Amino acid sequence: MDLQNLILLKKLTDDEIFNPDTDEFQKAAKLVERAERLGLSGNIFRAYLIYFLAHEKNLVSETVEITGGKIGESLREIFRHDIEILLKNFSGEICDPAFSFLREYIPTEKNKIESLDELERQLENVNDAGRIAEIFIEHYKKFGYGDIAACRTFRWDEGKKNIVGVRHFEKISLEDLIGYEHQKELLTRNTIAFLANKPANNVLLVGARGTGKSSGVKALVNEYYSKGLRLVQITKPQLKNLFEIMHTLRKLPSRHFIIFLDDLSFEEDEPEYKFLKSSIEGGVESKPQNVLIYATSNRRHLIRETWRDRVDEREELYRNDSVNETISLSDRFGLIIRYDAPSQNEYLAIIRHMLKKNGIELDAETLRVESVRWEMTHSGRNGRTAKQFVDNYLGQQNL
Repeated sequence: MDLQNLILLKKLTDDEIFNPDTDEFQKAAKLVERAERLGLSGNIFRAYLIYFLAHEKNLVSETVEITGGKIGESLREIFRHDIEILLKNFSGEICDPAFSFLREYIPTEKNKIESLDELERQLENVNDAGRIAEIFIEHYKKFGYGDIAACRTFRWDEGKKNIVGVRHFEKISLEDLIGYEHQKELLTRNTIAFLANKPANNVLLVGARGTGKSSGVKALVNEYYSKGLRLVQITKPQLKNLFEIMHTLRKLPSRHFIIFLDDLSFEEDEPEYKFLKSSIEGGVESKPQNVLIYATSNRRHLIRETWRDRVDEREELYRNDSVNETISLSDRFGLIIRYDAPSQNEYLAIIRHMLKKNGIELDAETLRVESVRWEMTHSGRNGRTAKQFVDNYLGQQNL
């Protein structure tokens, strides 16, 4: 391959597979290794080239992400020039024709990156360099590049000072969440407004344990991934890095990020809640427009207050100041959504839905008796208990 005239995509030659000095057998071995790791199929040279252009950062993908989808005509033309050079390789061979397995490769597990599947379908039978360049540009606009395109959810890596993609994310949908229709509507409408760059609120989901608060947020990310929604989950100790995290996400204006704090609560002497208060509202630096904070908690006011605090109030001159401090954090969430424990009928409906997804339908009386018996020996009636019942029921089948 003659890749010396590449301008924007020069980094290709750093990869052994595209390096002209790499032995042909070594290239074949590397291709098979990448195909198995990434789940590439068919002509795996072509598939890996598409993956590389979609995943590895280049000036075009970076510019599209930073500018919110804009790209200058000169940069577009240079990108088309580089695609023209690579065009012959999209359907060409990298090794001797004897390596037929490279042309029609079947991996042990097929690619599960949704964005890459869509890109490969769009590029099928396209041989015009200009059209191919536009397909990649539209891909960068819709999905981004690298982990931003491949992953729905991220965690904060304090060592790297950056977000890191989480490859294995729970595939739960809004349809899987039975009941709580009003809560789902409030959460969905707020998120849709956020994605449309309209005013939207930070959200506190509060209420009984196991009622699907966390699942609702995860389902949103699965629902609106192709619209640019991503989730960054952080832990309570990482709240001290919140300004740094927001600064990182501000640099990715083409995506919309939910910073997710699960099962959040504070003791009065824990300082982390002050970082959260300041970052939501009150700090010198404004919160990025592409970031919202969604938190779940079993406590309405997030900061624990005891009866001793009430007794000790006579020792404090300005009791109202302490009360305001206690509730000021939850007040910074513009939308507070309450989740109560489900009724028995709702509890049974959740179990019936989960069983039906697994091809099992129980008669009403058996479902009621078995489900209520399970509930009475566990932690009460909620979605988590329902899932545990279903898992147990499915696990005991055909033993």
